[in-house]
Amino acid sequence: MKKLQFQKSHLSGLKNIGDTVAQRLNEIGVYTKAELQHLGPSEAYRQMKANYPNRTLPVCYYLYSLEGALLDCHWDDLSQDQKLTLRQDAGL
Repeated sequence: MKKLQFQKSHLSGLKNIGDTVAQRLNEIGVYTKAELQHLGPSEAYRQMKANYPNRTLPVCYYLYSLEGALLDCHWDDLSQDQKLTLRQDAGL
């Protein structure tokens, strides 16, 4: 019997994106930085949250991290205005 091999997501090489966040992005159909950019961090966060309605997905480790990954910066380096805009866009 052949073993299935899974290709590692291209997301795990981005700043702020660990294996768990990459896996959750994969679950919503996001496998590359370009796909994340197209969807946007706020919509990606909403979709991941919808997949885990009974779990808390901290905004710093998910929403802010997604934006930081797109900007190639640590999530904590985002300005307060950027964080506020992200929360508003995500409906938080």
